Amino acid sequence: MDALRYSRPRYEKLLNHYLDTEQVKVLKGIRRCGKSVLLEMLVEELKRRGIEDRNIFYKRFDLFGLPAVQEADALQKEIEAALQLIDEGSAFYVFLDEIQEVVGWERVVRGLHAQPGVDIYITGSNAELFSSELATLLSGRYIELEIYPLSFTEYLHFWEEAGLPARDTESAFRLYLLYGGMPSLFSLKTWDEEDIFRELISIYNTVVLKDVAQRHKIRDLALLERLVKYIFSTSGNLLSTRSVANYLTSSGVKTAYETVDSYLYALVQALILHAAPQGGLQGKELLRPLQKYYPADTGLRNLATNFRLQNIGFQLENVVYMELLRRGYAIEVGTLEKAEIDFVAQRRSERLYIQVSETLGDEKVFERELAPLRAIRDSFPKVVLTMDKLRVGTTEDGILVGSLLEWLQQEEK
Repeated sequence: MDALRYSRPRYEKLLNHYLDTEQVKVLKGIRRCGKSVLLEMLVEELKRRGIEDRNIFYKRFDLFGLPAVQEADALQKEIEAALQLIDEGSAFYVFLDEIQEVVGWERVVRGLHAQPGVDIYITGSNAELFSSELATLLSGRYIELEIYPLSFTEYLHFWEEAGLPARDTESAFRLYLLYGGMPSLFSLKTWDEEDIFRELISIYNTVVLKDVAQRHKIRDLALLERLVKYIFSTSGNLLSTRSVANYLTSSGVKTAYETVDSYLYALVQALILHAAPQGGLQGKELLRPLQKYYPADTGLRNLATNFRLQNIGFQLENVVYMELLRRGYAIEVGTLEKAEIDFVAQRRSERLYIQVSETLGDEKVFERELAPLRAIRDSFPKVVLTMDKLRVGTTEDGILVGSLLEWLQQEEK
């Protein structure tokens, strides 16, 4: 079995839930996070259910050898030819993978959606495309499914399915923290640091050069590289665009605030970087809110430091932040008058306050992590996640001190 075909039940369940519904299904996520494989697995499932090959149209647009510029007219003709082959009234399934490579793709999708019996699935690696053009043309008749690199639970499943040497949970997590959870790591012939490094560099270069530099017509690649390295290596710190520009200028790379702002926007749109803005708590108004930036994967983050084990606390924050995104939360950095809460996570009517700390052995550290949570007077859950087993439990005032590893392995909702 191909390592990349290992099951990802959460996403497979979602796709099955929306199968044969009228909405266009939009799978978006950073390149190489597994979107294409999920489509291929759904195609195979349809065939197992008896759907004939002629009723399935699948095309991937980022393969080597395809034209650099692909036009919508050619795609339209190809789909029309395929439609001529199916029986009248039968379902027709269309899978368009990395659709942003096709100029004018939006109107092809809109035209298909207007036809009865057509079930459409598209993937892409650029958030901007789906938040603008598609939204305008389909006006609410599509559903977005966010696809992320492997969760820790998925990582453990892939590890077992790949037949790699058994590891205890803590040592597996150390590797997950260091090298991240891009699914393609499990297709490597050897679990060797050099192979892992080359694979992550390949992913990084594809995203930064193709989805960031090429798409946004960025010519100063040296500045982009310096910016990415700085943002990745300082992830978890509150930053402003101006402070980043000032740092780069002081380190000998002269740049303007507007340039940094546009580059950060491009990185976020390419889904390699996510932003958590400050949010005021207890009526605190923020005139100039800062942001924390988190890479989509800690392996990509650690490329910036050549995999040196440093800033473990921020790496743990990164893992928790991405897991909250997977579970469907919108996330802010909670700001009090004299303190900060790592994450305020909102999902519909739910709210969750989370602090992340590598260790709580020192009494001062323990009290420091709890103090901001104690300052919040509402009844929403308040949690400290830690690698420290000694402090796990519930405090007298109802704050849960939980094992980070156990929390990551809870059943995803």
